[in-house]
Amino acid sequence: MFKSLWLKFVILLITVSLIALSAAFLLRELMLKDFREYLEGEREDRIYWITAAMESSYDKNEGWSTKDVVEDMIWALMLGFDVRLYDMKGEVIMDTERAINAQSQAVVRRVIALSDFDERRTGEKFLPYPLFLGGEQIGHLEVSLLSPRKEGVFVARSDRLLLVSLLVLGGFAIIFSVFFSRKLTFPIKGLTRAATDISGGNLKSRVKISGNDEIAQLSDAFNRMAQSLEIQESLRRKLTTNIAHELRTPISAIRGELEAMIDGLIPIDKEHLQSLYAEIGRLRKIIEGIEELSQAEASSRYLRKTIFPLYPFLEGISGRFGMLFAEKGVGIELSCDEKLTINADPDRLSQIIINLLSNALKATESGGNVMITANEGPTGTVIEVGDSGSGIADEDIPFIFERFYRGAKGGLGIGLTIVRELIEAHGGTITARSDAGKGAVFTLTFPV
Repeated sequence: MFKSLWLKFVILLITVSLIALSAAFLLRELMLKDFREYLEGEREDRIYWITAAMESSYDKNEGWSTKDVVEDMIWALMLGFDVRLYDMKGEVIMDTERAINAQSQAVVRRVIALSDFDERRTGEKFLPYPLFLGGEQIGHLEVSLLSPRKEGVFVARSDRLLLVSLLVLGGFAIIFSVFFSRKLTFPIKGLTRAATDISGGNLKSRVKISGNDEIAQLSDAFNRMAQSLEIQESLRRKLTTNIAHELRTPISAIRGELEAMIDGLIPIDKEHLQSLYAEIGRLRKIIEGIEELSQAEASSRYLRKTIFPLYPFLEGISGRFGMLFAEKGVGIELSCDEKLTINADPDRLSQIIINLLSNALKATESGGNVMITANEGPTGTVIEVGDSGSGIADEDIPFIFERFYRGAKGGLGIGLTIVRELIEAHGGTITARSDAGKGAVFTLTFPV
């Protein structure tokens, strides 16, 4: 029914506010209940005071004394009661009205002003209270509570204060609900707009981040995701261009030679067939590079990890590469503790080291040196592959592990991506550091 998240927030906050405010009514009823019970106890005590005073007056005068009874009646009136005194025959000895009439006008005005006797409720129920002396009944009182005007004023003022408070607080609650609902949903609407832009192809769309709450963290994660998508899209476009360029050259060469053979311009002999074969090899190399990346991503999910000694493993790889390094005039050195072990997939680790050594060999000129170092680090086994080659440009380092990123030296840009995929599959990390013209060092960390 309610499709707008903002409206849902408003309804939720208003509902919570109304529930909280409605608790004030419950609190009011509980307080009034306790207040009335307290007043009822006070009234009962005062009635017992009046009956005790009447019984004491009877005992002192050995009968009903009109003077003392009138004083007790006035006192009862001041306590808030309309009283009638009856003897044992049921005849009225004195009541409040007669007691007032027995006073002077000045006293009458003062008593009525203090007791509000003229505003008593007509037909108020009178309750009987027997009077005893020495265990024998000497008469009874009929007592009626006068109109509790002060109590009524207190309750009325409390109700007005509660009503005004509810209206004011309720108004503020509605205003704050609308305000905070808009504040809460505004960044979500921004995320929605940015997501719509990205789905429409605008990968540069970003979300404005304010604060440091969960929504701000979500916005930051969204921006990082959008940036990653933008980089990947840029790399994908570069890949398309690179592959098209790489494929165009051998295909053009193959087509040109074939057309010349068809037209009889060049002979169909071994030399020209070998040229075609070489161009086909270039095509195959490009396709195999792309396939190798796909296989690395797939194999990273199915590692066969085992614990094995690292030194003979690295020595075997460096030995296999020794002839290639020697042909180029590049030295290769290995520094590793013979007791050092590693927990990894041997096949995948071999693929990682071979990729790094191939890159190092390409980057290092004759007379240079490549160094493989392995040791036990604080968080696991650390392997470093460094060279004294041309190094990596500072602007390229943040992107060298991205797919299809090609630096100044060209290539398809997948070798280091494969390395990163396999390292992360092991739960490890890879970092690179370089000084332009002084070589580069790749550091691999494998957890224990």
